Amino acid sequence: MPSAARPDPPYLRIVAEISARIRSGDLRPGQRMPSIRQIAERWGVAVATATKVVATLREQGLVEAKVGSGTVVSARRGRRRQTGPTTAQIPPRPERQVDTSKQALSREPVLRTAIAIADVEGLDAVSMRRVAAELGVGPMSLYRHVENKDELVTQMADEVFGEPELPIPGPVGWRAKLELIARQQWALCWRHPWLPRAVSFTRPALVPNMMAHTEWTLRALDGLGLSMATQMQEVLRLHSLVLTIALSMADEVEAEQETGVTLTRWLVAQRTRTEELFASGRFPLLAKVHEETVPDLDGLFEYSLVRHLDGFAALVGEDGPRRSEES
Repeated sequence: MPSAARPDPPYLRIVAEISARIRSGDLRPGQRMPSIRQIAERWGVAVATATKVVATLREQGLVEAKVGSGTVVSARRGRRRQTGPTTAQIPPRPERQVDTSKQALSREPVLRTAIAIADVEGLDAVSMRRVAAELGVGPMSLYRHVENKDELVTQMADEVFGEPELPIPGPVGWRAKLELIARQQWALCWRHPWLPRAVSFTRPALVPNMMAHTEWTLRALDGLGLSMATQMQEVLRLHSLVLTIALSMADEVEAEQETGVTLTRWLVAQRTRTEELFASGRFPLLAKVHEETVPDLDGLFEYSLVRHLDGFAALVGEDGPRRSEES
């Protein structure tokens, strides 16, 4: 017997339903679309799925962002009669509008627009077509500045790494310098949760702002009598310390976006199960820790940074001004 056809992913089924309402005139040009949260609640899907629905409709030209109104049915495409396959199965049509901003469009607005999308919706929401739509230009205009999405993400990360001003020469002492660069990168990850996923240690991007961070950190280690190989290992280890903890932060942001449940509410929901486990007496030490601690990524970062620098001080033969365990 032939195998049954796989059903469309949930987001495509929702796209098909909404596009059918647009074609029938039930949703008229200029009419405000349901919000991402409303789509998630009505169809019982995650916020990430609802976000993908809106992004797909936007890429197909069926809806558009309008200042002061949010996302509305596109006047240009909303009344177009469709036949044959559902809108969800039709690939986006080439943009036919004349790009009048060829001279005005520059690299900076392209990157800042892509960064703004990623900050709110994550890297998956970033595409050449989406960025072009936000800028009001044809997608081909972007290819004058970036070759593809991979390069766009690399340039986005480099743009973000250029936000903080690295002081020259910086504070006195290698430890103060390493603390400064680590905390600046941690702050960047808080502002841009997608950033850790845009950085590779095996295939590092050769772009100026990211390289400037590496060069600055190497200068902080200069004169300690370490080989260049060891200095580079320390640069990578410090950077990975920041990004590893930042990945947990990014996961939490994504979890809240998808479920609509904050970490505090999630912990409350788990309370009964947690109390049952600890009441068994099998985990007395974990029970004690649980009573005295709460999830704190900032605290974990600070603890990890201080303990790491304590270890590095031992490597270079310095005690260094260690902080107390209470700090």
